[in-house]
Parts: sequence; structure tokens; C-alpha cells
Amino acid sequence: MPTERRFVAVIFDMDGVLLDTETIADEAWRFAARTLDMPGLLENTELLLGCSSRDIHAAVVAQCKSEASAAVFFQRANDYFREKEMKVGIALKPGVPEVLVFLRENDYRIALASSTDGVTVRRQLTAAGLIDFFETITTGDMVAHSKPDPAIYRTACASLALAPAACLAVEDSPNGITSAHRAGMSCVMVPDRVPPSAAIEPLVWKICTSLRELPAIL
Repeated sequence: MPTERRFVAVIFDMDGVLLDTETIADEAWRFAARTLDMPGLLENTELLLGCSSRDIHAAVVAQCKSEASAAVFFQRANDYFREKEMKVGIALKPGVPEVLVFLRENDYRIALASSTDGVTVRRQLTAAGLIDFFETITTGDMVAHSKPDPAIYRTACASLALAPAACLAVEDSPNGITSAHRAGMSCVMVPDRVPPSAAIEPLVWKICTSLRELPAIL
């Protein structure tokens, strides 16, 4: 008899898991900080990985001590990012198309839980040719609190009418892993810019070096 599956659905983060947006975002952040002479904004940027634009905005305002200065910084960084996105495009992380096809062909339900706003998520997934893989898409502007708060993953599970225990989260950042864990989900970490720490490892079901390893552990 076939073995009963542990998971019915796989819910992906987007940035750093499916799309290599974080490489461009890092370039944009550093360009803005350097050209505006804001060296303090180059420190501890990894702590903001997985956060919503709302939370990142608050952190930058606190660092700049001024809404006006923060607005200038974000405009500079956003202009850089959009120019790169439009001219070069955003690369897929290794194994993305193969894994999504595997999940679809093996009748796993597929959803997304990204802290990024919905307009940006849909634009980028469409440009990458991935959007049709997702049954539901939950984004940062749909919840009051972003990762590491569990709200976004709880909302994503509810959108599938599934209990969190039936859904596997795929994440790259400590904030995302904490969010999924607090929501009651198992989580696979595919590290991007931040390696698993001693504090994060107990919250993770499996660690994969690439998405290509995911089918073998399901």
C-alpha cells in the first residue's frame, strides 16, 4: 500500500526561495546608502529579511530619524531595483521550475506566503512564468503583522482550508522560519543569505542546500 503523505500542501516564500530578488535588493540598498551617505543603513540588514515593507519602513525611519530622509532613501533604492528588474529581470533560484512541476504532477497543493506586497508579488511571479502554479497567494499587505508573526502563514493555510500541520513551509530566512513555526507548520529551510543558526535549527524540520532536494524528502 502507498505510504500516507505527511503533507497535503507546500507553501513557499518568494524572495530568496523562488526568486533571487534579495541579490538585487541588497545592491539597491547599498547603492542608496552609499550615494546618500547613510552608512548606518548598511549594518544588520539581514535582520530585515522576510519582513514586510511596512516593518522595513519603520526600521529605516528609526535609523534615519526622519520620515523625509527615509523617503529619499527608499525612492533611491526602489528606482535602482525597478531599473534592474525591467532591464535584466529577476533570476530564478536553482531548481524552481523542476520542483513546482514535480509538486503539481504529484497532486500537492501549492501556495505562496510572501511578506512582499501583492502587486509586486504578482508582477514578479508573472514575469518569471510561475504565477499559474499557485492555488492561493498570501502577501504582506493582507495581514496586520509580517513575519516573524505567524499571521501570514495562518492566513495561507486558511486560504487552502487546511490545518497548518498538513502544510509544509519552504523558507530561507529566520523571520520566515519563525513565522511558520509559530503558525504550527513544519518548515524546510533552503538557506540563501543567512545560514541556519543554533537558535533557528530546532525550528526547522529539514535543511536543504537547494530546492532540488525537496522532492526526495516529501
